[in-house]
Amino acid sequence: MTIKSTIAKNAGKLVGYFLTKFTNGGSSLPGKVALTLDKNLLRNLAASYTVIIVTGTNGKTLTTTLTTNVLSKKYNNIITNRAGSNMKQGIVGAFLNAPRVTKNAVAVLEVDEGSLKNVVEELQPKLFVHTNIFADQLDRYGSIDNIYKLLTDAADTVPDATVLANGDLPLFNSVEMKNPQKFFGFEVGVDKVDADNSTSHCSVCGHSLEYKSQTYANLGDYYCPSCGAKRPTLDYKVTKVDELDVTHSTFSIDNQNFTIHNAGVYNIYNALAAYSVGRLFDVEVDSIRDAFSTSERVFGRQEVIVANDKKIILNVVKNPVGLDQVLNLVKLEKEPFTLVALLNNRPADGVDLAWLNDTNFESLTSCDIKHIITGGIAVDTMTERLVKAGFESDSIERTHSLEDAVRAIENAPTTQVHMLATYTAMLEIRKALTDKGHLK
Repeated sequence: MTIKSTIAKNAGKLVGYFLTKFTNGGSSLPGKVALTLDKNLLRNLAASYTVIIVTGTNGKTLTTTLTTNVLSKKYNNIITNRAGSNMKQGIVGAFLNAPRVTKNAVAVLEVDEGSLKNVVEELQPKLFVHTNIFADQLDRYGSIDNIYKLLTDAADTVPDATVLANGDLPLFNSVEMKNPQKFFGFEVGVDKVDADNSTSHCSVCGHSLEYKSQTYANLGDYYCPSCGAKRPTLDYKVTKVDELDVTHSTFSIDNQNFTIHNAGVYNIYNALAAYSVGRLFDVEVDSIRDAFSTSERVFGRQEVIVANDKKIILNVVKNPVGLDQVLNLVKLEKEPFTLVALLNNRPADGVDLAWLNDTNFESLTSCDIKHIITGGIAVDTMTERLVKAGFESDSIERTHSLEDAVRAIENAPTTQVHMLATYTAMLEIRKALTDKGHLK
């Protein structure tokens, strides 16, 4: 590295040290300081690494974590932005405290779709992992097609990099790419095929798609009866789903059995993506199985928090498809529970709350919910959505600060608590729980 880069790196490390020692830490400020001193720092830091970029609207954080754990079975020098800080300064932060390496080093990096253009040329990745694209923060991106163009433009910048994509998503096979491509998906269906699924349209000609099998939303073995577009041949595939439980999932990939400590079909997709990366990098199947079985939950993604006698399962939500998948998970709960719904609409969450109307809170009305707590800066909107879904207004406890929300949870009538929170609300409630001593 240049002298300038060395100074910038050391300054960033020093900021990180003080943040860790005297505060609860911070994942983006050290990188921000370092980049101020050397705008080319990322290129120099990444030069000795084989870089893998994980991007898409849903599943980036868990896919990144599982992939890192899988590759750690083969590689000793591996880094990641585990805290989920997925913009440029956070990515720089992941490199700052890494040991000096010259070979056999891997960086698995979660990258925000909008930040790809700011980092790809400097990172020169060997592999892109495209998890999915669903309607997400369209006030920021405009359309799903615009989001996909961010991904394809980034890949076009590094034409030798392989693109490993979710083959069950029609959009991911709609554009000719210069890059080598691999696909993963489900050989088996999970949802019943909806013959009137008018929301699924061919990305090539616009005609309604038909499905041989589906998993959720518009994912599945699709084909277009008009232009002949169809799902690509899958290189890696889920061949069986054995058990979907509120605490874990058991399934087979390429006829090999696996278990992860995460619930929901959407998390099987995340595991499938991580498996696919592992096999591309020649990690043995038994090693991948061990990595899955020993992986811990990522904060805010089915994170279990104990507060006095309460067991809180916390899920971050941010768009209709993701939220509906979490609701399907909540419906697996066998015990009576308290529902907590925290809604913020800061820029990181998406300012436009219209997406809430496209969710299926109505599906929870048959659950054994003993109490409902709402909160966040858009508490009234959240409460109104639940009332519209069929819950009685008098049965919903509105809280006007997250400290009040924590007190309401502590006094909830059930030991089981399912908490849904948008991204910044998740960060804020975790801080409030930490301040009360329920989290470290």
